[in-house]
Parts: sequence; structure tokens; C-alpha cells
Amino acid sequence: MTAVSRKRLLAAAAGITAVTLTLTACGGGSSDGEGDGDGGGSASGSLVIGTTDKVTVLDPAGSYDNGSFAVMNQVFPFLMNTPYGSPDVEPDIAESAEFTSPTEYTVKLKPGLKWANGNDLTSSDVKFSFDRQVAINDENGPASLLYNLDSVEAPDDTTVVFHLKSENDQLFPQILSSPAGPIVDEDVFAADALTSDQDIVDGKAFAGQYTITGYKFNELVSYEAYDGYEGLLGPAKTDKVAVKYFAEASNMKLEIQQGKIDVAWRSLSATDIEDLRGNDDVKVVDGPGGEIRYITFNFDTQPFGAKTPEADPAKALAVRQAAASLIDRDELSDQVYKGTYTPLYSYVPAGLTGAAEPLKEMYGDGAGKPDAAKAQQLLTDAGVETPVTLNLQYSNDHYGPSSADEYALIKDQLEKDGLFTVNLQTTEWVTYAKERTSDVYPAYQLGWFPDYSDADNYLTPFFLTENFLVNHYANQEVNDLILQQAATPDADERTALIEEIQSKVAADLSTLPYLQGAQVAVVGTDVEGAEDTLDPSFKFRYAALPAGRPAAPPAAPPPPRPPRGGPGTARPDRRPRRRPGT
Repeated sequence: MTAVSRKRLLAAAAGITAVTLTLTACGGGSSDGEGDGDGGGSASGSLVIGTTDKVTVLDPAGSYDNGSFAVMNQVFPFLMNTPYGSPDVEPDIAESAEFTSPTEYTVKLKPGLKWANGNDLTSSDVKFSFDRQVAINDENGPASLLYNLDSVEAPDDTTVVFHLKSENDQLFPQILSSPAGPIVDEDVFAADALTSDQDIVDGKAFAGQYTITGYKFNELVSYEAYDGYEGLLGPAKTDKVAVKYFAEASNMKLEIQQGKIDVAWRSLSATDIEDLRGNDDVKVVDGPGGEIRYITFNFDTQPFGAKTPEADPAKALAVRQAAASLIDRDELSDQVYKGTYTPLYSYVPAGLTGAAEPLKEMYGDGAGKPDAAKAQQLLTDAGVETPVTLNLQYSNDHYGPSSADEYALIKDQLEKDGLFTVNLQTTEWVTYAKERTSDVYPAYQLGWFPDYSDADNYLTPFFLTENFLVNHYANQEVNDLILQQAATPDADERTALIEEIQSKVAADLSTLPYLQGAQVAVVGTDVEGAEDTLDPSFKFRYAALPAGRPAAPPAAPPPPRPPRGGPGTARPDRRPRRRPGT
């Protein structure tokens, strides 16, 4: 067949009814908004899940953070995905996926796939999804993960051929399961601009385990099992799920204790988790750790940065090195996180192949402890007068309630010996995610929750010349080594390259990692399945959680809303830069 033509446009967005969002306590039996029923599945029961993780946008091209990806994992299909309990990827809505040449990766879709709105899901949608990721290249999106993608071909309705720039890409199947991988409906999404959350919901542009039946931004999202899902993970075990967004983790803790929510997922404080472990009315479920915390330095605006009046690369490096020699990771782990986060001296977290600890040897006392005398010497040798004024930013809502304590302690550690004066400021996440990519913050907090379980995912997004940090770090040798390791089939050779990259990055200190954390969920005693989804994929899939209580009967549909405009809503033009947070 010739190239696939665009499918029909949606007959109309008009007639799609508004959804009433409701939330009832667990004991009341229902927590779900009701749609018009065309996304319903055969599962039973309902769940209420609480989180403090905020959504930025539902459009996969415009967000690269855990809160948004948590929604995408429930409702969008992927070509490749990770089965429960595994870090490895397998075909999801694909029938097969394989390299058909060193630079061609060919995917065959399962036949007869449908979107929840009734549209056919074909290779044309797949090509459209990846083409728009690259074309939009939103500064807050995941397009940087597609650095090796040259073009996408759809020779027939069920065949997709990805043409790659470099041969033997060992990571491309993983990337298809990452935040760059959700497939979207080309009849609902705009090709060259982000599509609004409401247009996505109204267009029923879903084909994952769930559809969204009600949506109130960062307050409540209501889901219903989609019986048209034909993917790897199988049907949802619970028919209806409502996710409630909390501004304060303390309120989420109270509601899981009182049985008003069934699951508390990201992010309770370490003190709250410790307290809940002794509560017989809930279960605390631990999963493997892959989350890291780090400070990012903006190479243009940090002290002595390239665009400051006193620009001096050697002095700027000395400032970063001195900070690395003053951070006390053990103190942060013990005092703030009570061991739920552990010291990290690596760019790749412990447990992954290739993890090394160059930061332990190179900074502080050489054994993991801070060393003020060494920090002073680094600054003196570079001709830096002390105290150095450092503007340091953190998010007060995205990384859990302990962030304030975490950064107050980091401020104390940096200031303790008179080498720094830290101006500590905080910003809510939605604003933070935009401002950090606009050179507003000279140094700032970030966390990283991996897209896939491979060391590459802790290197490529951070240290390629075009990276999601947008912190103006560039080292051509590091860039080339990252590309080389991704295309090295021999496991031992690839591991050696990964270790070499970490040493070189540690010398540059683009970022300063300091903690590694585990996954933790708190569930009601009648909720099962959390162990199945707290796995090395680092994707929390609601469909794995069977619910014991019945779903409420359908509510009467609300009156129809007036017709809307076109399917895509453009955002104001912005610089074509890359990526935000986690």
C-alpha cells in the first residue's frame, strides 16, 4: 500500500457531554464522575487514589514530569510497555517489534485497534504522534529522548518503520515506552501545537486501560476502564478510579487514615510514612528505588556564569566543586528522610548496571563526608572571594512536604563555615517548571524518576548538549560518549563507557546528585495489587489494583454543552528549547 492518508476528522466535538466531578468517601461506595458510558470496561468496584503530584498538561508533547506521566500511563496506548514486575519492555499495542536493519526498527500493530471515540487506531496515528513530538519540541516536553529518530514511515495501516540516525540503538525500544512514547489520535490533537486538556478529554482520545470521564485540573480526575484496550497489561481490575490531588501531604495522610481514600501515592513525608507503618488500618508498600534528588546549576546565571558580569569558567567550576564538598548526604538522609532516601554519590543510582561513585572520591573528604577545608582551598585556588552569594530555588509542593526541611538543611550546610551566603526561595511547581527553563534560577532543586530502567536514562536527558535541563552545559566529549554507549551491543564495553561518562560529568558538575529514594505507597487493608505495580518500571498503573467495594450506579447524564472550536489549541510561541522536570 502507499503511504497511509489521514483518517477522517471527528464528526463533531459537539454533543460530547460535560462530566460532573464528584468525590464520595470510600465508605460511601463511589468516587467517580460519570461520562456517557462509551469507555466502560468489564471490571468491577471503585478506588480513590490520593497524590500531591501535579499535572502540567495532558498532551504528551508538552510535559515531562511524573504527575503528568502518571495520567498518560493510564489512558494512552504505547507501542512498547513493561509488564507488571519487570523493567524490560515488550510489545504493547504492537504485535511485533524488531530491528529490520541496523537503522530501521519495524513495528507491526495489532489489527482492529480503536480509540475510545470510535476512531480507528492505525499506523498513521503512530507516525503523527512521533512527528508532532519532534516538530513541537516543547521546552517542557520529552522530545530530547528522540535524539536518534530520523523519520517515521507508515507504509500500511498496521506497519510503522522508524528510521534511526545511528546504528544499533540499544535504547530505542525502551524509549518507545517512555514519556516520548504515548500514541495520540491524529483527529483530536494538533500537529504543530499543544492541544488543551479539555479538548483531549472531550475528544475521548484514549486507548489505554482507562478513559478519562471527568477532569478538573489538579483537583480530581475520574477514570473508567476501557474495554477496547488490547495491550500487554490486560484489562483493568477496577472499573472506576478517581484521583484526588492534595495541596498538602498532611491532608492526604489524614484521609488515608480515615478511609476516605484507598491509596496514597506520592508524596508523604518520611515522618508520615514511619507513623503509618504502625497503623493497623493501612498497609505501607515499598517498591524498588530509582528516584534521585539533585541540584542543577545554570551555567549562564550561576555565580561567575557565562552571562554574569563577573563571568569566569574556572571560578564557576570552583563554586560548584565547593558546594559538592560541603553537602552532607548522611545528615540529609537521617534527619530529613529517616533513611527512606539514602546518600547518592553517583549519576546512576545504585543497583543499575554501570553505577559508579565518582563524587565520593572527588569531593569532600574522599569517603563521602563533607570537608570545609577542601571547599575553601578550591575557592582560594580559583581566586574566589568568600562568602559566595548563591541564589538557590526549590519547589514547595512537587517533591513532598519535606522539601522545605531538605533545603533549609542544605542552606545550613553550605553556610556553616562562612563560604556561602544562600538566598533560598521557593515556587509552586506549575510556575517552577516554566521558570527553571527560562534562566530564572541560578541553582535549583530537581528530582528524577526514570523513564526506563537503564543507566542511559540518567545520562542522556541530562548531559547531551541539547538536554532537558536547559542549563547550558555542553561537553562534546561527554556528548559523543553518551551516543556511543547507546549504540554499543557488547555489555562490558557499554558498562565501561557508562562509568567513564560519570567520571567526566563529575569533573564538570553540571548537576550535584545527593539522594536516592524508594517507591512507597500507602493503601487500605482491603486494597491489593500495589506490590504488582511498584516495580522496576517505575510506572504506577491503577489497573493493577483490584477494588473490593462496588461501583455506584450510573448517574443521570448532564445536559449537553455547546459546540467547541477546533480540536487543537495553540499555546503562545516560545523558544524551541527543551524539557522540564520529573
